Amino acid sequence: MKVDDTMNIDKEINRRIVIIGAGESGAGAAALAARQGFEVFVSDAGAIRPEYRELMDRYHVLYEEGGHTMEMILSADEIIKSPGIPDTAPVIRAIHDAQIPVISEIEFAARYTGAKKICITGSNGKTTTASLVCYMMQQAGMRVGLAGNVGKSFALQVAEENYDFYVIELSSFQLEGMYRFKADIAILLNITPDHLDRYDYSFQKYADAKMRILQNMTREEHFIFCSNDEITIRELENIVLAAQALPFSDEEKHSPGAYVEDGMFNIDFHNDIFSMPVGDLSLQGRHNIYNSMAAGIAGRVLEIRKEYIRMALTTFPGVEHRLERVLKIRDVEYINDSKATNVNSAWYALESMKTPVVWIAGGTDKGNDYSLLLGPVKEKVHTLICLGRDNSKLMKSFGELAPQCVEVHSMADAVRMAYKLSRPGDTVLLSPACASFDLFHNYEDRGQQFKQCVREL
Repeated sequence: MKVDDTMNIDKEINRRIVIIGAGESGAGAAALAARQGFEVFVSDAGAIRPEYRELMDRYHVLYEEGGHTMEMILSADEIIKSPGIPDTAPVIRAIHDAQIPVISEIEFAARYTGAKKICITGSNGKTTTASLVCYMMQQAGMRVGLAGNVGKSFALQVAEENYDFYVIELSSFQLEGMYRFKADIAILLNITPDHLDRYDYSFQKYADAKMRILQNMTREEHFIFCSNDEITIRELENIVLAAQALPFSDEEKHSPGAYVEDGMFNIDFHNDIFSMPVGDLSLQGRHNIYNSMAAGIAGRVLEIRKEYIRMALTTFPGVEHRLERVLKIRDVEYINDSKATNVNSAWYALESMKTPVVWIAGGTDKGNDYSLLLGPVKEKVHTLICLGRDNSKLMKSFGELAPQCVEVHSMADAVRMAYKLSRPGDTVLLSPACASFDLFHNYEDRGQQFKQCVREL
């Protein structure tokens, strides 16, 4: 129900929830709140996509778009904030000034399910690991939903499904608004600089947000983490960890935990070892071995039989927009890595390339430090195509390093330029190292446009 100017906003309100933002997270939270008997109002400063309007209409939720009616908002008992909205937004500042509690959709939804929650965060690899864990559980016949920062919102699944387990990908933005939430299994893959524009360009504030995945955990729960990640280890030294620690590494042996030794992938849980050749993993590359170790440990904690773990690790098809092979045209491979929205992800992609590269990069800079990429760019990239509204930082960082460097402002132009400047045996790699919101709706839209433009070649 779209808000009407004639509606009386001064009526007595009881159990009133206001949701700021009507995307996947906000619309899903609105559906669950309505189902739980709350009076719900949704406010979005922009335009609401048709599918989310239809969802809210189905649940008879009152909403507005294109601006905020503060009287309606500030009459809330509790606010659910969509993760993409920063605390510095004027509407959020006004809510804080009014001392109204603000939580995330994840925090809200967790109140209404008794399902076990496997929660994954990290700067890189979240979606791949979450998807792999969910795939493994599905192979074992478990009733599981994939939620959070991927797929349908957690809240909508709690409202409409009846899963026994949820695998939840959690961004730092979602973790910020979580207080009583508790993971049954928490996975922290890594902490590398990302979203620093959201955290006053303070890496510590960003790390603090990531570590919130551990809050409220007890000895009954399990924490899976990479012992090679220096920032994770540094942060763990500053807290008292209550959960059972299960580290993984390709450099040292862990018992319990996971490790690589003599070309074998090993998971040691309760002195019972699962092993398979590293070469049999469906996901290759060092970062994907980490993702597979984290998922495999989670499988052992969940008591999934070894044959199902092995099957999942050898047959998992991968994630769309993450080092996704699109087509080979005139002996040039086109790879869609649109999900590489930060420098570290782009580094993994460039490091995995075995041929000369035409690199398509750029977008909304999040306070990126491109120095990590200087080596791979110098070694592998012969052409850089800067795709964004403002390419000045990319041009300054790599303009003298890549033999060819050009600017474009649409995906169609980027792909046409890549086709023109590539040579037989090259790889055209879309791995932006930046967010997508300058020219695209999201990284999925960016990746879909890339694939469509490549097919049109």
